Amino acid sequence: MKLGPQSRSFWSALLCLVLGGTPSLADGPLSHRDDLSAQDKMKAAGVLQPPADFEAPETFEPMQGGAGTSRRRPNRDAFSHSNANLTFEEQHDFKVGNGLFKKLWTSSPSSTRASDGLGPLYNARSCQGCHLKDGRGRPPRPGEKAVSLFLRLSIPPQTEMQQNALANRDIQRVPEPTYGGQFQAFAVQGLSGEGRFDIEIEEIEVALNGGETAVLQKPHYRIRDLGFGPMHPETLISPRVAPPMIGLGLLQAIHPGDIEALADPDDLDEDGISGKVSRVKDTETGELTIGRFGWKATNPTIRTQTAGAFSGDIGISTPDRPDNYGDCTQAQTECRVMPHGEQSNLGISEAPDPVMELVTFYSENLAVPLRRDADDADVLRGKEIFHKTGCTACHQPKFVTSRDADNPAHRFQLIWPYTDLLLHDMGEGLADHRPVGDANGREWRTPPLWGIGLTETVNNHTRFLHDGRARNLLEAVLWHGGEAQEARDKVVQMQPDELRALITFLESL
Repeated sequence: MKLGPQSRSFWSALLCLVLGGTPSLADGPLSHRDDLSAQDKMKAAGVLQPPADFEAPETFEPMQGGAGTSRRRPNRDAFSHSNANLTFEEQHDFKVGNGLFKKLWTSSPSSTRASDGLGPLYNARSCQGCHLKDGRGRPPRPGEKAVSLFLRLSIPPQTEMQQNALANRDIQRVPEPTYGGQFQAFAVQGLSGEGRFDIEIEEIEVALNGGETAVLQKPHYRIRDLGFGPMHPETLISPRVAPPMIGLGLLQAIHPGDIEALADPDDLDEDGISGKVSRVKDTETGELTIGRFGWKATNPTIRTQTAGAFSGDIGISTPDRPDNYGDCTQAQTECRVMPHGEQSNLGISEAPDPVMELVTFYSENLAVPLRRDADDADVLRGKEIFHKTGCTACHQPKFVTSRDADNPAHRFQLIWPYTDLLLHDMGEGLADHRPVGDANGREWRTPPLWGIGLTETVNNHTRFLHDGRARNLLEAVLWHGGEAQEARDKVVQMQPDELRALITFLESL
């Protein structure tokens, strides 16, 4: 069902009523929020309280993305709708950005001069090529080439200069000297890709309460057919699938104080959870800021994430990342002499503004779908189990976004992303042993859960975690270790009906 202007006004008004509810916390809530008046703090604190019971949904709970929540029919386009509270002019920018997000880039020189500059090495020809239908990537099926899964590359620091650059956060990792920061299997005509990789599966059995056994699949990666000579002997490899795009602007609008308030790197409260903030350098100011995006929380803004994807995934330069050769290193001389697509009459880089601005705006405003079956008895029971098992220690259910968010559509919204945006030790089972930024080889950012139940509807698969190893939600839970080990062990000991209720709840998000 399409949400018209009157409906948008209704939901915006209803949210204000919810945020105007009577608070029941002590004086001085949300003292870390410098964007809110004292009255706003009391309002926000009232709606952020944990549920008192699980007999019914919380007020406004189905509207996961605040007033911008999409109420469209949950079909294959469920992740591709704009925030419902955008203005008419913003809807236009969103649609133009959508076209650029789907745009297929071509190699240079090309008759379509506004579309050339691909590569020379690349993983996909468009943003949509990895984020199919704005959703979640997956590992390649047998016989397929990997597109929405790629390998990150780096090496341990080799020199004092590199060690200092890492310590000062001038760089987040040291790229592999020949193959750069990302392994790219595709290349433009006249150039060979960097190689291929195979995935070998190790099966791990997990006995569940009730007599059933889950079989986990641990992937091992073997790179072959290298096109530019051998790799450094200490090369560190980390596979990544493309994450879903919904709600990114709302995550960006979460107040930094809320993220910092959830951090407990030294586990001072002794609850076994020691999430820490990822600190990265702002590329414009040079100041430290919070990393929110990416599997290791290495990017502070959606624009930074977008520029990195243009450069690393497609080989397209932008004003933020102006190297027209993308991830081609100086050692790949055949790549560095290929023609590029920058045109002086169009501005600096192959994708000058307003291309970057429009793709960023599009990425910031993909709506979160409406929750389904929030009042279902099994869903409510599963929600209670989710809370009592301790899952909310990392998957923080809700926030009220900043009054100072750049886009008014993102301001002072009650949202339900189920993430704290912090780095957590997830144990040896999920470790990639590859440090990047503030994240060590066992740490990952808590991924948002909103929309996770529509993965199969949108992307025709149910592959989860950073490398898509989990074939369903239960397997994703069973891979949890480290700080989540206690909660994971409780899941293993659940009665079958409790386990079904937990999964039913997750599928409703």
